[in-house]
Amino acid sequence: MSLYIVATPIGNREDITARALKVLASVDLIAAEDTRHSRALLLHFGIDTPLVAYHDHNEQAATEKLVEKLLSGLDVALISDAGTPLISDPGYRLVARAQQAGVQVVPIPGASALLAALSVSGMATDRFKFEGFLPAKQTARIHRLESLQYETNTLVFYEAPHRIQSMLIDLVTVLGGMRLATVGRELTKKFEQVEHACLTDLLARVEAGDILNKGEFVVVVAGNQDTTLGYETRTLMLALLAELPPRKAARVAQKVTGMSSKDLYAIAIALKKGE
Repeated sequence: MSLYIVATPIGNREDITARALKVLASVDLIAAEDTRHSRALLLHFGIDTPLVAYHDHNEQAATEKLVEKLLSGLDVALISDAGTPLISDPGYRLVARAQQAGVQVVPIPGASALLAALSVSGMATDRFKFEGFLPAKQTARIHRLESLQYETNTLVFYEAPHRIQSMLIDLVTVLGGMRLATVGRELTKKFEQVEHACLTDLLARVEAGDILNKGEFVVVVAGNQDTTLGYETRTLMLALLAELPPRKAARVAQKVTGMSSKDLYAIAIALKKGE
C-alpha cells in the first residue's frame, strides 16, 4: 500500500514524465481535484484507472475514505488539476493522515508553475519565498505585502486573471514601482507569455492589454535590495525584538532612527518570520 503524489503537466501534456504515466496506470485508484479535467488527461494517454474526487469542499471526509482504502491494501495516486499536488492545492491533510497511519508516501516529481516561473525570471533562486495567492480583498492584500516589504529573498505569487491588475497596483504601492519582476502567464501553454520589467512597466502592459488578463499567472518579484536599511537598523531591531513584541519594538526604534513606526513594524514582522 502506497500513496503516490504525482505531478501532472501545467499545460503542455508532453511535460508528463514516463514514471508518472507508469504509476497512474498501475495504481488502484486516482484521487483528483477535478475528475472531468483529469479524465481527459488520462484518456489522452490511454489510462483507465478509476477516479475519485478530492478537493477543498470534501477534503476532510475524502481523506478518511482514502486512508481506509490505503490501509485495506490499495495503492492510491493523488493528482491536482495541474502541476505538483499540495502547492496551493488540497492534499496535505491526506499526506499527514497517511503518514500517521503508517502508509508509505512516494513523491513522483514533475511540472510546477512555481519552479518554471523562477527558472526564467533571471532573479536569485538560491533563496526564495513562495506566498501562493494573496488575499482577494485589497486591505488584507496590502497588509500581507507590507509584511513582505523588507524581505530580501525573491518573492513568488500565484494570481487569478481577474485580480492581476489590482495585484500589480498594490505591488507598486507597497514595494515600489522600480522593483524588478517577472509575470508568467499560461506557462507551457499555446499562448504562453513571460514578461520581465519593473513593476510600473508591467502594470502599464496589463492596463494597455499587452499582457492579457486571461489564464493563470505566476508573478516573481525581486527581494528588497536596499542595503541602506542595512546593518544598523537591522541590528537595532533584532536587539529590541529579543526583549519586546514587534509593535513596541517598532515604537522604540522610531524614536532612535526617525523612521516611521509603520515601516519599522513591517521590518520587525519580517525579521520575526525569518527567525
